[in-house]
Amino acid sequence: MAVTASKLRANIYRILDQVLETGLPVEIERRGKRLRIVPAQPHRKLDNLEPHPDFIAGDPEDLVHLDWSAYWHGEDQLDLP
Repeated sequence: MAVTASKLRANIYRILDQVLETGLPVEIERRGKRLRIVPAQPHRKLDNLEPHPDFIAGDPEDLVHLDWSAYWHGEDQLDLP
């Protein structure tokens, strides 16, 4: 993203927070030249993951031993709740 020095001055805190949150650099145009604001530490994409409490949490091996017989209605028919 490229911004002018005036836009940077007007929105500096929002732009700095955006760089910190996303890890994406911001380029500033000043007198025909470009400057770049980048985070000192590389941004980890895994930090953007959100928790999903509705999904199964636990040992994946437990899934192998689930009893599906109550939902099974034939050779290729599975009736999930």
